[in-house]
Amino acid sequence: MIDIGKKVNERYKIIGNIGSGGMANVFLAHDLILDRDVAVKVLRFDFQNDQDAIRRFQREALAATELVHPNIVSVYDVGEEDGMQYLVMEYVRGLDLKKYILNNFPMSYERVVDIMKQILSAISLAHQHRIIHRDLKPQNILMDEKGVVKITDFGIAIALSETSITQTNSLLGSVHYLSPEQARGGMATRQSDIYAMGIILFEMLTGNVPFEGESAVSIALKHFQEEIPSVKLYDPAIPQPLENVVLHATAKEAADRYVSAEEMEEDISTSLSPERANEPKFEPTAMVQETKVLSPLSTDETMSIASKEMEQNSQESEQDAENPGKNNKKGIKGKNNKKKKRKKFLIIAAVVLAFIIGLIAFLALSAPNEVEVPDVAGDTVSQATSALESANLKVRSKTEEVASSKVSKGKVVKTDPEANSKVKEGRTVILYVSSGEKTVKMQDFSNVTYETAVQRLTDAGFQETNISKEEEYNEDVEEGKIISQTPVAGKKVVPDSQKIVLTISKGLEPFALPDLSGYSQSGASSYLVSLGLTMSVSQEFSDSVAAGQVIRTSPAAGTQIKKGDNITAVISEGPEESETSSSSSSSSSSSSSSTESTAITLTDLSGYSKDGANNYLTSNGLTMKTSEEFSDTVASGQVIRTSPAEGTQVKKGDTVTVVISKGTQSTDPSSSSSS
Repeated sequence: MIDIGKKVNERYKIIGNIGSGGMANVFLAHDLILDRDVAVKVLRFDFQNDQDAIRRFQREALAATELVHPNIVSVYDVGEEDGMQYLVMEYVRGLDLKKYILNNFPMSYERVVDIMKQILSAISLAHQHRIIHRDLKPQNILMDEKGVVKITDFGIAIALSETSITQTNSLLGSVHYLSPEQARGGMATRQSDIYAMGIILFEMLTGNVPFEGESAVSIALKHFQEEIPSVKLYDPAIPQPLENVVLHATAKEAADRYVSAEEMEEDISTSLSPERANEPKFEPTAMVQETKVLSPLSTDETMSIASKEMEQNSQESEQDAENPGKNNKKGIKGKNNKKKKRKKFLIIAAVVLAFIIGLIAFLALSAPNEVEVPDVAGDTVSQATSALESANLKVRSKTEEVASSKVSKGKVVKTDPEANSKVKEGRTVILYVSSGEKTVKMQDFSNVTYETAVQRLTDAGFQETNISKEEEYNEDVEEGKIISQTPVAGKKVVPDSQKIVLTISKGLEPFALPDLSGYSQSGASSYLVSLGLTMSVSQEFSDSVAAGQVIRTSPAAGTQIKKGDNITAVISEGPEESETSSSSSSSSSSSSSSTESTAITLTDLSGYSKDGANNYLTSNGLTMKTSEEFSDTVASGQVIRTSPAEGTQVKKGDTVTVVISKGTQSTDPSSSSSS
């Protein structure tokens, strides 16, 4: 084990442990020269003296440096230090595809296709360089923080596969993606990588690997003995062309698989296209290596062959009888020898004929008959097992679970092979048992639009007719976005029948603009700011409104407005002066205007807040005195009335008593206090 802080090649400072695999340990290090984080992969200690493993590690690591591709982890450096073989690679921040599937399942079909296209693009380049990965699995496929695929372990895969030892943990992780030819002990080819990618695609679509077992050997056997389960048993909505990609890639015979990664990439790229919606299910066409049953010859055909042989021998005997001269030349001894040969030939012919007849009979009797798979949908596992065994079929001990809204939990939904299909006696049948209605976790739709939420819900299997919306005003959530939902996010529900209510924001609640007539400019501004509004000003002369006070607003009082709106206040400049009035004596004019300017008509402050009323009064040169009392009609903190009352003429410096509401009386009334 390398200690934290150690410098490899005086350049790569080890700062952490990332993990370990079947053949190497991986550390997080910092490149002191290029000032970047890297991953340093070190050949495990138990391989350090294995020269074959070292040579393969170095050879394949060097080969991996040729693979420059955005979806392949870059190899920066290869070296040896103190007998330790190491490989310096790009450090990918993220997680492997295995964990990504666990965290994000179910994924949209579009996302699954996108990930597979990235994987296929990378493997295509490797195959062009005559490099076969041999150990493709989600654990060797990394996903960075942006969701970009990065394939690793090109060099380690072949080195590990060619060493004489077996690594239990590594084998168990890899055997789920092992091609049938590799499981039989054959050499890995490009089609082996394609098979592994088909299994990875199966896992992304279903959340499971196709085969499970108690040991690596039992799983490996299933790869070449059992058919891959249909992905539609897990999700019936998967388009047939997308399932066909899985079937084509995972065909038992390599000749039935895609010729290249490019061909598989082209196929999956159009698998979601509407033009392929009615595509038939893929069926392999290559010759499967199974026991072949010879068609037996009938008894008449067999006797006909024997008769011809005997007739031929008889004719030869007659010819000998008709030409005695020839026999005389050979003498009596030759004649006797020929008779012995004929007799011997007839005996041999009879024995061969008997053997052929026996062999044909044996093959005919021992050949397995075809049987029809019984329809056991809706049966219990024990009932289904009895029915299938009665039909001379085997039943796999481990059942598979599949969600179903039509079949009760614990009952059989489907079989593989399908019901009513013709199979040979002794075929193993897989039972798919209902786990009950399919449940999914409710997503969080906060702050998304109603249309987006409906699209996501229907994609997840919810019925659009079961989705409804309510609307309400909200200051914090933008208009048109979702405030809340029922059921809440994270709750498990049955999409087929669950009713969903989405509460949509109507934005800010409108209210009526109050009448600001008679307010001073500063008083109007303060009041509008307290309501969350802004104010702009225009001015005009007025014979009825004192200078500095509001004549009217735009929009007019009573108009429905919202927070953030701008209100224009028209401020009075007082009466417009004429030339005659301007020629009056300055003392008379000054005395008169002074008297008029001190007279103020007290406005109606009912409903004002305490601060709003104070702002108005102080802006007009008045002093406020307050008292409080309970009120069933005026909200707590708002003005009930003033003394003197509204409309009264007051002068600057006068004191106005403002009665503030204490709200509805809930206990013994207390006397009003003045301040």
